[in-house]
This record gives sequence, structure tokens and C-alpha cells, in this order.
Amino acid sequence: MASDIAAVLPLQEGGNGRLTLGSGSGPRYGSLVESPATLAPVAAEKPVVSPLSSYIAVAVLCYLNLLNYMDRYTVAGVLLNIQKFFDINDSTSGLLQTVFIFSFILLAPVFGYLGDRYNRKYIMIGGLCVWLVTSAASSFVTESYFWLLVLMRALMGTGEASYSTIAPTIIGDLFTGSQRTVAISAFYIFIPVGSGLGYILGSSVATATGDWRWALRITPILGVVGVFLLIFLCPNPPRGAAETHGKGVVGRSSYLEDVKYLLKNKSFVWSSLGVTAMAFLTGALAFWTPTFLSRAQVTQGIRLPCTQEPCDTTDSFIFGAVTVVSGIVGVVVGASLSRKLGGRLSNADPIICAVGMLASAPCLLIAIFLASTSIPATYVLIGIGETLLSLNWPILADILLYVIVPTRRATAEALQILVCHLLGDAGSPYIIGAISDAVGAYSPDSYAWRFHSLQYSFLLCPFVGILGGLFFLMTALYIAEDRKAARPQAQEDPPTTSSA
Repeated sequence: MASDIAAVLPLQEGGNGRLTLGSGSGPRYGSLVESPATLAPVAAEKPVVSPLSSYIAVAVLCYLNLLNYMDRYTVAGVLLNIQKFFDINDSTSGLLQTVFIFSFILLAPVFGYLGDRYNRKYIMIGGLCVWLVTSAASSFVTESYFWLLVLMRALMGTGEASYSTIAPTIIGDLFTGSQRTVAISAFYIFIPVGSGLGYILGSSVATATGDWRWALRITPILGVVGVFLLIFLCPNPPRGAAETHGKGVVGRSSYLEDVKYLLKNKSFVWSSLGVTAMAFLTGALAFWTPTFLSRAQVTQGIRLPCTQEPCDTTDSFIFGAVTVVSGIVGVVVGASLSRKLGGRLSNADPIICAVGMLASAPCLLIAIFLASTSIPATYVLIGIGETLLSLNWPILADILLYVIVPTRRATAEALQILVCHLLGDAGSPYIIGAISDAVGAYSPDSYAWRFHSLQYSFLLCPFVGILGGLFFLMTALYIAEDRKAARPQAQEDPPTTSSA
């Protein structure tokens, strides 16, 4: 690995020994460079960020992650109203999510590069400000300018690209070991919780106001509070601080060297493919499930079809509640399994992810067919499937943090985001919608056939889930070796003081 890393940086003036990234002739990655200060007794080291400040920082990042996913899925919660307002079909509706994800993944590598080299806090603040402005602006688009709504959704990807790429690396630099697992679990539990609340928020606000556009204005207001909290309460710790007793890791390498390093890391490659399959599956389900269940009830005669606004958004509310509950249970169980099995089995984490993906596939497959006869049973199976998928959320981020060296984690986050969203949820809402439109063309005026066309297109999801499980099983073959290679030496051999 040392051959892929650039030359050692000089120590900062007056500083203690710091971890460096060395060339083949210098110390290996993670070794302490001697300086005069390391040859004399030193006082007990204090953490760069106090424990209280670290916990507050995680709370702020969790709050922003909650808003992040609420905003992403509020549109899905009022999708029936949007379709009626702009008079658009399923594939065009899926485009709203696709353009958002595409801008997100195109900008993620840029923010990953910046996040490994510059002040991460300032980068997040800038990105979030763009997100707040464009999110609020999207709620004022009129029915004649659907293309402008698409553009606003695309620009919103800037904020998420900056935040999702960098925030986990800050948590990784504040904690290590089991504390990091707990902190990461707290952060990622807000993915399903925020997603579920997005449906609930969209449905509730649209119903209360009679105007779906008000649903898009809540998260920007709450986001302003989040930006102020980020400015005043979130630190920017040295990279690798948690693993090196506050010293941090410094290094200089090109972006091409970083990419080469990541491509040689088998655990990173296989786990990224697993995340991609999960993103495809969850992206399709998250965007289309409320609409699918609404059409199922129209087919069964439980509900009348929506012919004018406001449409009934009850299914968005119920699906949101199911997502919140299943997400919390899944993340807590996944994190607990990781902590309990991690000490006994070196590859426990990817095995847990594989089991979650493989076990969710039959649940979702049965739910797809049950929707035509029993809505309650469908919700139960969807809840079980989402719980199994949510086992993965806290584990996936932890895997990336411990198999990648500290100075390349933002780049790794960015590339994983690029791959998993480009091949995953960037296209899955549109693909499901396009298949539905193609099948539905045989009988476009039949409400029953509109339901069945979406039902048949959903059959792609369980098979992708099985594929994702196989990718995680491949990750399990390499993770122990890659984890050992990425561990800074200071974590293994804490620095000791010597007498003068």
C-alpha cells in the first residue's frame, strides 16, 4: 500500500509527532514521525474535541441527516397530487427522483476530493445553503413549468452531495471502536426515519392545507436552523484523530492515486456493489410503494380513483409510519448484532448485510402479489422486508470507515455514492415507471391494468435484492485482511513517553 501513497509531509512547526502518509522508503502509513517533542516526557494527551462536544456534533449531524431524507421523499408522499397538477405519467414522475440522484452522484466525487483536502465544515455549510434555496424555490413552480421543477430537484443534489459525503467522515474522526458503531448507528437510523417522516410530512401538510406545494416548504425552514447549529456546534477534527489519539493523519496524494488505492481494496469494491443493489431496491420501493398500494385499493374497490386534486394520500402516511418503525428496529438490531458478533467473527458485518438482503427478497416478492387481495398483509410483509434491509444502514458506513485509511475516506464515500446511486436509485424509479408505462400501454384506460403494470414492474426488485446479498458474501471473504491493512499503527501501538 505504501507504494501508492505520496511523500511524507513535514511536521508543522511546534507540533508533536503526527501520523503521516509515507512513500516506500519512508515509514509505513500510520507510523509516528519523530520530532524533538517525542524524545522528552509529554503531558497526558487530551482529545482534540471533548466528549460532550463530540456528542453534540453527532446530534447536529443526525438532525441534518433527518431533514436530508425527509426532503428527499416528501415528493414521493405527494406524488399523486404532482401527477395530477402537471398531468404527467409514471416514467416522467420517476424523472423527478432520477435527476436529483444524478446531480447528487455527479457532484459527490467533487466534494469527496475537497473533503479529503480542505475544511469539511465550510464545504458542508456551502452545499446545504444551496439545498435550502433550491428546495424552497421548487415549491413555487407553476403547472406550465414542470421542467423548472426538474431543474430545482437537480440543483438540490448539491446539498446532499456535500453533506452525505463528508458528515460520516467527521463522525469517524470523533469516535473509534464500539463508540463509533453507536454514533454511526445513530446517524444512519435517520435514513429510514427521515424517509418515513417525508411521506408523513408530505401527506399531512398536503391534506391540512389542500396544497401539496406547502409540503415542500417545511424542510427548508427547519434546515435554516440546522445550518446555524452546524456553524456553531460542529467541529472539524483532524483526519484520523480518533485512531491516533488526537494527532491526526497528514498526507499528500493525487486523486488518481486515491482511486487506484480504492480499486485495489476488495472489501470496498464488493461492498460498494452490495450497496448499489440495496440502493436500487430501496429507491424503487420508496418512490413507488404508496402509489402502488393506492392503485391496489382502487382495483379492489376500496377506494375511488383520483380524478382531481387533492388526492387521497393515506397510503403515503401509513407507508411512512411503517418505514419509521421498521427503520428504527432494523438499525438497532443491526448495530446490536454487529457489536455482539464482531468480536467473535471477523467478517460478521458483511454477513449480517448479506442475510438482511437475501431474507428481504421473499418478503417483498410475496408482498407484491398479496397487494391485489390483502392490503394489511401487504403492509406487514413490507414492514418485515424494510426491517431486514435496515439492518445494513449502520453497518455499511462502519465497513467503509474501517477498511479505508483516514485521509481517503471522503473520496471513498464519494465514489461509493457515485456507483451505488448511478447504478442504483438514480435509475430505478424511472426504470420501474418506464416498465409500468410499457406494460400499461396495452390497456391504458383500465385502472386494474394500471395497477398490474406497476405490480409486474416491481418484480425486478426482489431479484436485485438477491444479487446484493451475494455481493456482501463476497465482501466477507476479504474484509479481515483489508481492515488490518487500513488500521493506523498508533491504534495498535499507542505512543509511549521516554525519559530524557
